[in-house]
Amino acid sequence: MQDYHEFLAEILIPEDKLQSRIAELGKQISIDYADSNKLILVCILRGGVLFLTDLMRKISIPHAIEFMAVSSYGVGGRESSGRVRITLDLGVDIRDRDVIIVEDIIDSGHTIAAVLDMLSTRKPASLCVCTLLDKVDRREVPVAVKYTGFSIENKFVFGYGLDIDDYYRNLPFIGVVDLNKYQAG
Repeated sequence: MQDYHEFLAEILIPEDKLQSRIAELGKQISIDYADSNKLILVCILRGGVLFLTDLMRKISIPHAIEFMAVSSYGVGGRESSGRVRITLDLGVDIRDRDVIIVEDIIDSGHTIAAVLDMLSTRKPASLCVCTLLDKVDRREVPVAVKYTGFSIENKFVFGYGLDIDDYYRNLPFIGVVDLNKYQAG
Protein backbone atom coordinates (compact mmCIF):
# COMPACT_ATOMS: atom_id res chain seq x y z
CA MET A 1 0.00 0.00 0.00
CA GLN A 2 1.34 3.36 -1.01
CA ASP A 3 1.91 6.06 1.63
CA TYR A 4 -0.62 8.83 0.89
CA HIS A 5 2.15 11.45 0.98
CA GLU A 6 3.39 10.02 -2.32
CA PHE A 7 0.23 11.01 -4.23
CA LEU A 8 -1.27 13.82 -2.15
CA ALA A 9 -1.53 16.82 -4.49
CA GLU A 10 -2.89 19.13 -1.78
CA ILE A 11 -4.87 19.22 1.44
CA LEU A 12 -8.13 20.71 0.19
CA ILE A 13 -9.89 20.96 3.57
CA PRO A 14 -7.81 20.68 6.75
CA GLU A 15 -9.13 19.01 9.89
CA ASP A 16 -9.83 22.24 11.80
CA LYS A 17 -11.88 23.68 8.93
CA LEU A 18 -13.82 20.40 8.61
CA GLN A 19 -14.66 20.31 12.30
CA SER A 20 -15.64 23.97 12.41
CA ARG A 21 -18.06 23.58 9.49
CA ILE A 22 -19.53 20.36 10.93
CA ALA A 23 -20.20 22.19 14.20
CA GLU A 24 -22.05 24.89 12.23
CA LEU A 25 -24.14 22.27 10.42
CA GLY A 26 -24.99 20.53 13.71
CA LYS A 27 -26.08 23.81 15.24
CA GLN A 28 -28.28 24.67 12.23
CA ILE A 29 -29.91 21.23 12.19
CA SER A 30 -30.57 21.54 15.94
CA ILE A 31 -32.32 24.86 15.34
CA ASP A 32 -34.26 23.69 12.28
CA TYR A 33 -35.54 20.52 13.97
CA ALA A 34 -35.95 21.83 17.53
CA ASP A 35 -39.66 20.97 17.46
CA SER A 36 -39.16 17.50 16.01
CA ASN A 37 -39.27 14.48 18.25
CA LYS A 38 -38.85 12.06 15.39
CA LEU A 39 -35.55 13.10 13.78
CA ILE A 40 -33.49 10.32 12.21
CA LEU A 41 -30.15 10.67 10.47
CA VAL A 42 -29.66 8.11 7.70
CA CYS A 43 -26.00 7.62 6.94
CA ILE A 44 -25.00 6.39 3.50
CA LEU A 45 -22.24 3.83 4.07
CA ARG A 46 -19.32 3.64 4.02
CA GLY A 47 -18.03 7.12 3.24
CA GLY A 48 -20.49 8.97 5.42
CA VAL A 49 -19.55 7.28 8.71
CA LEU A 50 -16.92 9.76 9.91
CA PHE A 51 -19.12 12.70 8.93
CA LEU A 52 -22.15 11.19 10.70
CA THR A 53 -20.15 10.47 13.85
CA ASP A 54 -18.87 14.03 14.17
CA LEU A 55 -22.14 15.63 13.00
CA MET A 56 -24.36 13.75 15.47
CA ARG A 57 -22.14 14.93 18.34
CA LYS A 58 -22.84 18.52 17.29
CA ILE A 59 -26.63 18.07 17.12
CA SER A 60 -28.03 19.07 20.50
CA ILE A 61 -31.53 17.63 20.10
CA PRO A 62 -32.60 13.98 20.43
CA HIS A 63 -32.23 11.97 17.24
CA ALA A 64 -31.81 8.41 16.04
CA ILE A 65 -29.40 7.07 13.44
CA GLU A 66 -29.78 4.45 10.76
CA PHE A 67 -27.63 3.18 7.89
CA MET A 68 -27.97 2.38 4.20
CA ALA A 69 -25.36 1.04 1.80
CA VAL A 70 -25.65 2.10 -1.80
CA SER A 71 -23.39 1.17 -4.68
CA SER A 72 -22.93 2.99 -7.97
CA TYR A 73 -19.16 2.82 -8.54
CA GLY A 74 -17.87 -0.73 -8.48
CA VAL A 75 -14.34 -1.73 -7.49
CA GLY A 76 -11.69 0.63 -8.81
CA GLY A 77 -14.32 3.02 -10.14
CA ARG A 78 -13.55 6.71 -10.33
CA GLU A 79 -16.97 7.87 -11.55
CA SER A 80 -20.52 6.76 -10.84
CA SER A 81 -21.89 4.30 -13.34
CA GLY A 82 -25.35 5.82 -12.91
CA ARG A 83 -26.70 2.38 -11.94
CA VAL A 84 -27.64 2.47 -8.28
CA ARG A 85 -27.98 -0.65 -6.14
CA ILE A 86 -29.15 -0.73 -2.53
CA THR A 87 -26.86 -3.23 -0.79
CA LEU A 88 -28.15 -2.53 2.75
CA ASP A 89 -31.60 -1.11 3.36
CA LEU A 90 -32.97 0.61 6.44
CA GLY A 91 -33.88 -1.54 9.40
CA VAL A 92 -36.60 0.83 10.66
CA ASP A 93 -39.82 2.37 9.39
CA ILE A 94 -39.39 6.08 8.52
CA ARG A 95 -43.10 6.83 8.09
CA ASP A 96 -43.95 10.20 9.71
CA ARG A 97 -40.30 10.78 10.73
CA ASP A 98 -38.07 13.72 9.87
CA VAL A 99 -35.29 12.13 7.83
CA ILE A 100 -31.94 13.69 7.00
CA ILE A 101 -29.78 11.67 4.62
CA VAL A 102 -26.13 12.11 5.62
CA GLU A 103 -23.82 11.72 2.64
CA ASP A 104 -20.07 12.18 2.23
CA ILE A 105 -20.08 13.59 -1.30
CA ILE A 106 -22.56 14.34 -4.08
CA ASP A 107 -21.14 14.21 -7.57
CA SER A 108 -23.38 13.39 -10.55
CA GLY A 109 -26.44 13.21 -8.30
CA HIS A 110 -27.59 9.81 -9.60
CA THR A 111 -27.03 7.95 -6.33
CA ILE A 112 -28.63 10.46 -3.97
CA ALA A 113 -31.55 11.05 -6.37
CA ALA A 114 -32.28 7.32 -6.40
CA VAL A 115 -32.11 7.18 -2.58
CA LEU A 116 -34.43 10.19 -2.27
CA ASP A 117 -36.92 8.67 -4.70
CA MET A 118 -36.94 5.38 -2.84
CA LEU A 119 -37.22 6.86 0.64
CA SER A 120 -39.95 9.32 -0.36
CA THR A 121 -42.24 6.37 -1.13
CA ARG A 122 -41.99 5.38 2.54
CA LYS A 123 -43.93 8.51 3.59
CA PRO A 124 -41.52 10.35 5.89
CA ALA A 125 -42.80 13.59 7.46
CA SER A 126 -39.83 15.33 5.83
CA LEU A 127 -36.85 14.22 3.80
CA CYS A 128 -33.69 16.17 3.01
CA VAL A 129 -29.98 15.82 2.32
CA CYS A 130 -26.95 16.87 4.32
CA THR A 131 -23.70 16.38 2.42
CA LEU A 132 -20.17 17.11 3.49
CA LEU A 133 -18.95 17.77 -0.06
CA ASP A 134 -20.86 18.88 -3.14
CA LYS A 135 -19.42 18.88 -6.66
CA VAL A 136 -22.13 21.07 -8.14
CA ASP A 137 -20.34 21.39 -11.51
CA ARG A 138 -20.56 17.61 -12.00
CA ARG A 139 -24.31 17.37 -11.45
CA GLU A 140 -26.16 15.36 -14.11
CA VAL A 141 -29.36 14.93 -12.10
CA PRO A 142 -30.94 17.81 -10.19
CA VAL A 143 -30.85 17.23 -6.44
CA ALA A 144 -32.00 19.57 -3.68
CA VAL A 145 -29.39 19.70 -0.92
CA LYS A 146 -30.53 21.39 2.28
CA TYR A 147 -27.21 21.29 4.16
CA THR A 148 -23.82 21.51 2.45
CA GLY A 149 -20.49 21.42 4.22
CA PHE A 150 -18.35 22.52 1.29
CA SER A 151 -18.88 23.02 -2.44
CA ILE A 152 -15.76 21.81 -4.21
CA GLU A 153 -14.34 21.76 -7.72
CA ASN A 154 -14.19 18.57 -9.73
CA LYS A 155 -11.16 17.04 -8.07
CA PHE A 156 -10.59 13.44 -7.02
CA VAL A 157 -10.65 13.68 -3.23
CA PHE A 158 -9.95 11.25 -0.40
CA GLY A 159 -9.70 11.15 3.37
CA TYR A 160 -12.22 11.77 6.14
CA GLY A 161 -14.38 8.83 5.04
CA LEU A 162 -13.73 9.08 1.31
CA ASP A 163 -11.65 6.24 -0.04
CA ILE A 164 -9.31 5.33 -2.82
CA ASP A 165 -9.89 1.67 -3.60
CA ASP A 166 -11.27 1.17 -0.04
CA TYR A 167 -8.27 2.73 1.72
CA TYR A 168 -7.30 6.08 3.29
CA ARG A 169 -10.75 6.79 4.81
CA ASN A 170 -9.11 7.29 8.21
CA LEU A 171 -7.31 10.54 7.38
CA PRO A 172 -8.58 13.57 9.34
CA PHE A 173 -8.57 15.90 6.31
CA ILE A 174 -9.85 15.99 2.72
CA GLY A 175 -6.98 15.62 0.28
CA VAL A 176 -6.70 15.74 -3.50
CA VAL A 177 -5.18 12.79 -5.35
CA ASP A 178 -2.50 13.28 -7.97
CA LEU A 179 -3.62 10.45 -10.22
CA ASN A 180 -0.28 10.53 -12.08
CA LYS A 181 1.42 9.45 -8.85
CA TYR A 182 -1.19 7.07 -7.43
CA GLN A 183 -0.59 3.37 -8.06
CA ALA A 184 -3.61 1.13 -7.52
CA GLY A 185 -2.82 -1.52 -4.91
